[in-house]
Amino acid sequence: MTLQHKAELLAKDTFLGGPVRDFERVGRLQLITLLRAGLYPQSKVLDIGCGCLRGGYWLIHFLAPGHYFGIEPNRAMLEAGLHHLLEPEVLRTKQPRFDHNSSFDASTFGEKFDFFLARSIWTHASKGQIAQMLDSFVLSSAGGAVFLTSYLRARWRILRDYTGSEWVGKSHESSRRGLVFHRLDWIQAECDQRGLSVIELKEERYNGQVWLKVAKA
Repeated sequence: MTLQHKAELLAKDTFLGGPVRDFERVGRLQLITLLRAGLYPQSKVLDIGCGCLRGGYWLIHFLAPGHYFGIEPNRAMLEAGLHHLLEPEVLRTKQPRFDHNSSFDASTFGEKFDFFLARSIWTHASKGQIAQMLDSFVLSSAGGAVFLTSYLRARWRILRDYTGSEWVGKSHESSRRGLVFHRLDWIQAECDQRGLSVIELKEERYNGQVWLKVAKA
């Protein structure tokens, strides 16, 4: 049974974090984007909001044992991916590690990461939550580390910049859907404050989301 077929079956009873029709392709594209940014099997990757392992499935297969780490507050979603999508022998041999904190705290693993990944997380996160993720990146990243994240760019009067303080969209605490938009100049200012650089990438976009590459300047 293909991964896409497994996801379609699972989606009948479980929210998978996005449209199921492109589940396999979108997850694979996350691996491709990381490879273009310099990912190696020995890289240590932190997948923020790893959900049911849409992207984690591919990363766990690719990375060396013990090199994939995921943060996901929604325990039920993660457990569904572990039990229904990831093969038992891969889980056993690759030894991924997970944490369920909702503050995006990477220090819980006691590791220095080469890559942070947050696909379709900033499209729901408040500015305070984005700041928390950037702080976590600064504290828990290795030299030369990269933070790849996707966002929806705010546009004056049309797609309004989100200024609320709460997560918007489905989560372990909410069943309501929703998306938010952020200004690139605000993101750049937050990165500047932390000695980080940020650029938009030209990689394939999905549902209008733009990839950002954040790195220590």
